[in-house]
Amino acid sequence: MNDSSKIIDVIETNLDKVREQLDPGLFISALLAALIAAFAAQLLYRFFYERRGTGSQVHRSFPLLAVAITTLFVGVQLSIPLSLGLLGSLSIIRFRTPIKEPEEVGFIMLVIAASISAATFNFAFIAYMYAAAVVGLLVMRGSAALRWLRRDGLAIISLPKAEAIAKFAAVQDFLCAQTRTLSLESASTHDGTTTWQFIFSGLKCDAAELESGLDKVAAVKSLNLFLDRPGGIK
Repeated sequence: MNDSSKIIDVIETNLDKVREQLDPGLFISALLAALIAAFAAQLLYRFFYERRGTGSQVHRSFPLLAVAITTLFVGVQLSIPLSLGLLGSLSIIRFRTPIKEPEEVGFIMLVIAASISAATFNFAFIAYMYAAAVVGLLVMRGSAALRWLRRDGLAIISLPKAEAIAKFAAVQDFLCAQTRTLSLESASTHDGTTTWQFIFSGLKCDAAELESGLDKVAAVKSLNLFLDRPGGIK
């Protein structure tokens, strides 16, 4: 018997053992639990963090990740030779696209942890983990009820130098009226254009209202708003 035949016999023997040990109903339950957890992670990602302009929309891969990881770890538990083959096969995968948003790493780890919990049939762990994750996300990023706590951000305003000299006090007074707290972080002038960088919290109006109000106060050339919490601009 040649080496290839021996390998085939070993694989068939291990597959027979897997079929004997694996309860199809339990395996399907694990896959369903992992899928439900993946869809829940999708909803959390889209609600708290999705950025269609700059993000990679990594949440689209969550269901497939969940199914693949759950199946992989079920196989790891049932057969050591099979698990070595499964893990070895992953070495051919190379990820070339960088993760564009740091929070995407956390959500991928959330899906992996839920899939491993499902594969080990610790379904309660998934519920506990997601409950803790939701609480953490609400504390960090805020919800509709807590939105006023997390409206900190940055406003960068550019206008002609002469206009900046004449209208600084008026612009600052307008911004103070539209925010809870405001401070000038930096100011620079280049090629006749002055740029102010303000740090603020508690934005009381939306971006359109802020822009139109500033246009009435001074001849603003550009306005850029950056908020710590994505989606914080009304």
